[in-house]
Amino acid sequence: MTKQHIETLKYPIGVFECPANISKQHIESWISILEYFPSRLENLVKNLTDEQLDTAYRPGGWTVRQVVHHVSDSHHHSYTRFKWALTEDKPVIKAYFEDRWAELIDSKTAPIEMSINHIKAIHFKLVYLLKMLSQDDLDTCFVHPETNSDISLGYNIGNYAWHSNHHYAHIENLLRRKGWI
Repeated sequence: MTKQHIETLKYPIGVFECPANISKQHIESWISILEYFPSRLENLVKNLTDEQLDTAYRPGGWTVRQVVHHVSDSHHHSYTRFKWALTEDKPVIKAYFEDRWAELIDSKTAPIEMSINHIKAIHFKLVYLLKMLSQDDLDTCFVHPETNSDISLGYNIGNYAWHSNHHYAHIENLLRRKGWI
């Protein structure tokens, strides 16, 4: 497998590129992605067997099961980061080792229904909050310790809309390649 093919499998929709000027339309579109993502993901994975769930989406990549659990973990962190930024003055958020989390026993073996239900709940709460944010709120930032950079909430909405579509594409592309859909 070529390096380019591996990169395409790794980033099937490309990397997140945030527009220089985030418009109201961008925010609305991104929030819509976040609002409908849980049901889209559930419909994509609900009929998969354990064998299918335990198939890696690419060589050296996570299994479908790990991806679903990762999305749950990651989006939970994101929700908390929104709350911190809205209640503290430019907080430095806690980073985590997502690769290590994906190797924990729950990520590798737990039923995906627990994470699907969590994604539904966290997105319901997140979308409700995001729809109420003012422009000043969207300009509010947290600091990411790995890059020591300010991340605006507007940017973070786009990033997590991308993150949703990114991992959805990992799973969907695997299912298509295997002829499972």
